[in-house]
Amino acid sequence: MSLSTTNSAFDTVRARASASLGASSEPIHRTVVSALAARQIRGGTFVDVGCGRGDLRRTLDDRFDRYVGFDAVRYDGLPADVDFHAVDLDGDDWHVPTLSADVVAAVETIEHLENPWRFVRTLVHLTKPGGWVVVTTPNQLSALSLATLLVKHRFSAFQDPMFPVHRTALLESDLRRVLSSAGLTNIGVHFTERGRLPLTPLHFPRAIARVFPRALSDNIVVIGQRPRD
Repeated sequence: MSLSTTNSAFDTVRARASASLGASSEPIHRTVVSALAARQIRGGTFVDVGCGRGDLRRTLDDRFDRYVGFDAVRYDGLPADVDFHAVDLDGDDWHVPTLSADVVAAVETIEHLENPWRFVRTLVHLTKPGGWVVVTTPNQLSALSLATLLVKHRFSAFQDPMFPVHRTALLESDLRRVLSSAGLTNIGVHFTERGRLPLTPLHFPRAIARVFPRALSDNIVVIGQRPRD
């Protein structure tokens, strides 16, 4: 592949990244923190792949000693203490420093990419033995998403106006297979307990979403551990 072709491809990735505005929602960040807390994971190096504006960094506060961010572009508002690196997340080689991270997270990132299997293998490569990988994405099995699929023949987060920003829809079973195939163990699944009522701007009451989290959560969080040597 020529240098001009490579640069053109990265320009396309940058354009898709810019269109996403580098933002994701507080319930997703809260669920990530909850998943880490449930496993008593804190301290060391945290790598945020697709870090956007650093909203997850703010939610984590001082839970980790070092915070590293990768994204196609550096968004305005990214905290100054983030060790940022511009990366083509669809690329074969990210050209980033050698890392041995305690946690590598990709929050609302995998759905933007062309090859989720290769992407997760790279996340695992950045993680030290015994470390953890966290991936979040829209929940295709939510009531909203299944209703949209039935009516419009598209998952809710993957309708035509959202293409090409959202490219790859993954089911819970797909996510488990991707993490397991990348060598991760102790795989767990969490839901945000925040889901929109179909055909309205309203959300299900959290007390009800807590009872039916898979059906009434718009986003899913999966976490897995890299085996120790």
